[in-house]
Amino acid sequence: MENIWVQLLIQIVTGIIGGQAVGAAVKQAVMPQLPKILSGAIGGVGGAWILDMLAGAGGGALSGTVGDVVGGAGGGAILTAIVGMVMNSMKK
Repeated sequence: MENIWVQLLIQIVTGIIGGQAVGAAVKQAVMPQLPKILSGAIGGVGGAWILDMLAGAGGGALSGTVGDVVGGAGGGAILTAIVGMVMNSMKK
């Protein structure tokens, strides 16, 4: 049970990092900190889950902690970029 909490924490933290990176790098994803943090965290968990499903139960290079980090950062970045673009398009 403890391992699940560690995985979730890794996914959330790397998702926030990915979201912050996209928010800083992509002009269309500029938004306040709270939406950036929330979308990064949610995207991190979702991205890691999707990557785990795509990698399958067989494991491989993207299983375990590496998959959590890669999926978390990627998912956080992608969802933050989407949320940022939607928020900026609503301002116009």
